Amino acid sequence: MESDLRSFEKKAFEKGFREIAGIDEAGRGPLAGPVVSAAVILPFSFPVSGVTDSKKLTPKKREELYEKIYDHAVSIGIGIVDPVEIDRMNILKASLLSMSISVKNLNPQPDCLLIDGTFQIPLDLPQETIPKGDGLSISIAAASIVAKVTRDRLMIRYHEDYPQFGFSKHKGYPTKIHKEAIKKYGYSPIHRRSFRGVKEYL
Repeated sequence: MESDLRSFEKKAFEKGFREIAGIDEAGRGPLAGPVVSAAVILPFSFPVSGVTDSKKLTPKKREELYEKIYDHAVSIGIGIVDPVEIDRMNILKASLLSMSISVKNLNPQPDCLLIDGTFQIPLDLPQETIPKGDGLSISIAAASIVAKVTRDRLMIRYHEDYPQFGFSKHKGYPTKIHKEAIKKYGYSPIHRRSFRGVKEYL
């Protein structure tokens, strides 16, 4: 099955592309924190097994694979858009912006993009959108792991500043505990004020 995850990369390679980047984001749904994207270019002989959609992995397994991806990737770029910008432009535009930033942070630059989802990003590069791509393309799966671990680590860091919200547990997602904390304490500087579940308490 794992060889199937390389089919999009193989097709791009056959078309003549060499620096093929997979792109995914983490954090579209939370009430707090940034949206984080990763762009990952893997070598064609990427030796790491077990890379798949980050949502299917335990936190421990994600951390292990994150380290291995960093060890073997040709290049990794990260893009982060903060809650102020999310509120200003909306979460879809912020997600696409974070993806664009992640691509610009790659070195070498890619010649082809494989993007999780249905929206292209505003860059003048050949790109293919792949719905549920994090379970279909090894490069996107790797990007989903890097984006998720990067964002989780940021939210654990924010927990130190705002412990009353429990960010280390739910990472800003709208859990019952998180919603009750907003009701009790109001919102923090990293909450998304345009989101239902926060804006009612402004």
